[in-house]
Amino acid sequence: MAASSLHNRFLHASSALLLLLLSLSPQPSLAQQPSFRPKSLILSVTKDTATRQYTTTLLHRTPPVPLTLLLHLGGDSLWVNCDQPYLSSTYRPARCGSALCSLAASTACGDCFSTPRPTPGCNNNTCGIFPYNPITSTSTSGELATDLISLNSTDGSNPGRSVSVPRFLFACAPSFLTRGLAPPSAGVAGLGRTRIALPSQFAAAFSFPRKFAVCLGSSNGVVFFGNGPYNFLPNVQYTSQSLTYTRLLINPVSTAGASTAGEPSSEYFIPVTGINVGGKPVPNLNSTLLSIDAATGRGGTKISTVDPYTVLESSIYATVANAFVAAAGNVTRASAVAPFGFCFRTQGLTVTRLGYGVPTVELVMENGRVGLSLFGANTMVQVSDDVACLGFVDGGSSPRTAIVVGGYQLENNLVEFDLAGSRVGFSGLLFGRQTTCANFNFTTTTTAA
Repeated sequence: MAASSLHNRFLHASSALLLLLLSLSPQPSLAQQPSFRPKSLILSVTKDTATRQYTTTLLHRTPPVPLTLLLHLGGDSLWVNCDQPYLSSTYRPARCGSALCSLAASTACGDCFSTPRPTPGCNNNTCGIFPYNPITSTSTSGELATDLISLNSTDGSNPGRSVSVPRFLFACAPSFLTRGLAPPSAGVAGLGRTRIALPSQFAAAFSFPRKFAVCLGSSNGVVFFGNGPYNFLPNVQYTSQSLTYTRLLINPVSTAGASTAGEPSSEYFIPVTGINVGGKPVPNLNSTLLSIDAATGRGGTKISTVDPYTVLESSIYATVANAFVAAAGNVTRASAVAPFGFCFRTQGLTVTRLGYGVPTVELVMENGRVGLSLFGANTMVQVSDDVACLGFVDGGSSPRTAIVVGGYQLENNLVEFDLAGSRVGFSGLLFGRQTTCANFNFTTTTTAA
C-alpha cells in the first residue's frame, strides 16, 4: 500500500477515534480539555553516561510519583513497571471492547489469574498491548490502562505552569522488562507515530498541532511538544523558518518487537538518497539499500534515540569510512577501539567551534538537498586523551535498516517532527550559533505559558 494512503488512513482513524473518545460519558475522555490550554509542553532530557541512554521524567498517578523513563523516539506508547508498589486513586484499566482499546489498536483481551487481584496490571476483562524494551529487544504483554500524568507547559523560553492529562493511556509491564534500562528507569516514554504515543496524546488533550522537537545534549537536553518557538540561552531562537525540512516516510512493515499483520512502523524514516563526505558524493553506495522494501520493510534510513551511535550496513560503512579517511588527508591512524573501526591520533587534528576540523559528513535527501550535516562534534568520539574515533558503527551485512542515525549524531541539533505535515526539520549544529541543547532555561519559570 502506498505511504500516502497509509498516512491518510492514520489521520482518518485518529480523528474518528478521538471524536468517539470525546463523546464518552460520564467518564472524562482521553482528550479532556482543561481550563488552561497550553500551546506547548516541555520535558527535560538527561544522558546517562554509563549506558549512553537518554531519559526523561514525568509525574504519574495520584498522588503523583516522579518516574524516570527511557526516551524512545520510535516507541509506540508509554509503558511503566507496575510490579513495584503502584498506588493511585486514578488508575483505570481499559475494558475489553472500549474505545480506548480501539485507540491503542489492541486486539488482545483477557483476564488476570495472578493474585492478589484486582490490582494495577492485573484486572479481568481488560485489553492489552505489547510493551517493548528497545535496549534488550524484549517484548511482553501488558495491561492497557489510564492514569494521570503531569508535566510543564512552556512559552518556548522557560517552563510554565504544570498541566495534567487525567486519563493518559499507557501499558503496565512486569519488572523484568526494565532490565537493561539506565537506573532508575521505570519504563519507556514512546514518541512514535501511533495514536497513543506521547505526541499524539498531548496534541489531543490540549488541541495543539501533532508536532514535537527533540534536542539531545551530551549531558542535558529538552523535548518540546506543540508549536515553537524553541529558545536557548543566550537569546538564540529557532522557528520553522530556521529549519531544513524533508518529508517523513512511512515504513509499511512494523519494526516493533511484536506487531500484527499490516501494521506500519511507528519509527521515523527519512528519504536519504546519498552521502557526501568533505563536500563530495560518496561513490558506489548501494541505492537499493537506501530504499525501504515495501514487502519486507527492510532497508532505508531511520532516526533513533536508543542507538547511541549511527549504525551503517557493512558496505555503506566501509565506503563512507574509507571516503572519510581519504578526505581527512595526513591524519595519523590509531588502533581501533570498540565499537569503532576507524580511530585517529588527535595530535594532528585542529579544533574548531564545531569540533575537530575533519571532513563534514552530509546526509543527502531525495530532492538533492542536504538534510543533516555532521561536523566534528558529531562524527568524532573522544576515546582517550590522544585518540578520537569516527563515531559510526558497522551494522553487519543484513541489518533490518540500512542506516540508523544514532543519538550521538543528533546531539546539539534541534530536530522537529511535524506529524501533521509528515515532515522532519533539522536546525544544524547549535554550536554554530554559540549555544547547545543544554541551554534551555529550566532555572527560571513563568506563569504565562
